[in-house]
Amino acid sequence: MQASVTKTAEPARTSFGTHPDRYAHWRMSVDGAIATLAMNVDEDKGLKPGYKLKLNSYDLGVDIELYDALNRIRFEHPEVRCVVLTSARERMFCSGANIYMLGQSTHGWKVNFCKFTNETRNGMEDSSRHDGLKFLAAVNGTCAGGGYEVALACDEILMIDDRSSTVSLPEVPLLGVLPGTGGLTRITDKRKVRRDLADFFCTTTEGVRADRAKDWGLVDHSAKPQAFAQAVLEHAGRLAASSPAPAAAKGVALTPLKCNIDASGYHYEYVDAVIDRAARSATLTVSGPGGAQPDTIEGIIKAGVAWWPLQMARELDDAILMLRTNETEIGTWLLKTKGDVDGVLAADAVLAKHRTHWFVRETIGLLRRTLARLDVTSRTLFAIIDQDSCFAGTLAELALSADRGYMLQLPDEPDRAPRMALSELNFGTYPMVNQLTRLATRYCGRQEPVDEARKVIGKKLDAHQASELGLVTFTPDDLDWDDEVRIALEERASLSPDALTGMEASLRFTGAETMDTRIFARLSAWQNWIFNRPNAVGEHGALKVFGSGTKAKFNWERI
Repeated sequence: MQASVTKTAEPARTSFGTHPDRYAHWRMSVDGAIATLAMNVDEDKGLKPGYKLKLNSYDLGVDIELYDALNRIRFEHPEVRCVVLTSARERMFCSGANIYMLGQSTHGWKVNFCKFTNETRNGMEDSSRHDGLKFLAAVNGTCAGGGYEVALACDEILMIDDRSSTVSLPEVPLLGVLPGTGGLTRITDKRKVRRDLADFFCTTTEGVRADRAKDWGLVDHSAKPQAFAQAVLEHAGRLAASSPAPAAAKGVALTPLKCNIDASGYHYEYVDAVIDRAARSATLTVSGPGGAQPDTIEGIIKAGVAWWPLQMARELDDAILMLRTNETEIGTWLLKTKGDVDGVLAADAVLAKHRTHWFVRETIGLLRRTLARLDVTSRTLFAIIDQDSCFAGTLAELALSADRGYMLQLPDEPDRAPRMALSELNFGTYPMVNQLTRLATRYCGRQEPVDEARKVIGKKLDAHQASELGLVTFTPDDLDWDDEVRIALEERASLSPDALTGMEASLRFTGAETMDTRIFARLSAWQNWIFNRPNAVGEHGALKVFGSGTKAKFNWERI
């Protein structure tokens, strides 16, 4: 979706912008209420040199196209109520993440790759849960590892019963790593596969064919080859009929974003990411709407892709991805806003008023998923609430997502002091991946402070009031402000980034676990650790020697 335009030639960066005209790996077609995304990976067009994407295996470039296609279906084809994910190849659905790409990648690249693919799959489930867009995996051939994980993200799985195709999660026996993009978690938490059967399934390389896969709950339906195409139509039609999405609506084209990239960072119209490399920090400033915004559906549709909530969400999403992927040593992000509190609250009122309209609903969905991406990003997040800030409503979610919040007091000039404000949207519109609001998560599930916060919806809160409600962490006055913020940033930058990643991931999600939090916790902890261990990535590790004819040599200690 985010077709970023770079104006300055800098060292090679990964970009998340693309367009169906440039897809090398997916074919997208729309027929009424049903869209089909057929995987047809060009093995010679990997994102980086050094490997071939054989057997419909994928790398980050393949998943960038999938993410773009899903967003185009959401916004450009609102008539679609079911998406069929399948393969354009016979007998091969997807063989998963390209092993040779993983074997030559840095540790950080592997983990970030897994995180992005997770987020794309979680986004499919998010659209099904909130927006009624349903997904059917039409598994028309062998489906292994990450390929099966793509299928697991769908509402239902239809598998061809040709007596040769299998589904498998062979990462443990073949590569010495985990099915890290949700495989382990989805077969138990989502598909309720019995633990002993899951144990066998995840430790065999052969996989299981359609009859056993259906018996064990690994797929929902199966069909013989001659009946498979008709079965796809029937199941997709049934899922489409169950969706509340509009039967007829005109979409809005997702035109390319405009982003100026230079040595100092990434600069969009409403989002500006400025990097301080010496301090290993980035200041991410989100601007509120400029001037009057449309408050009718007609006006919103006319604004289209330039409507502030949508354009801001697209820019913020792109900025998060660009920083996270290309700036791995920038460990602290300062979250700032700029603009008018009343303007943001007015925009929130419009979102709330028209939230049932498909375009507004999809915009809210993109905001929800973008904010959730921020929550699972392995960076320190400090909210800086100073003069000219507009942390209100939707933008207040940025402050609530932060690991700490600093809000300026101006005791001698209270009229010029920054203000925060909450809106109706802070109380359920943007749940985190734990399915709780950021307010509920902030208060560790205690209802009383949430109720107190609800009482001040629409009120402009000064630093003292925000602190009393627990919305910010510290409120230095203007005499101490610069020193307190500077010292906090210097202290943070002196700490182990590994320890901070683990600490932040642990503290950001309170209360009961969900499938999504378990997926990201396993990625942040277990897969992160396993990707560092010699049994996987050492000279004789399973991931390194795969395909060489040499057997892996393991250190047999259990740790």
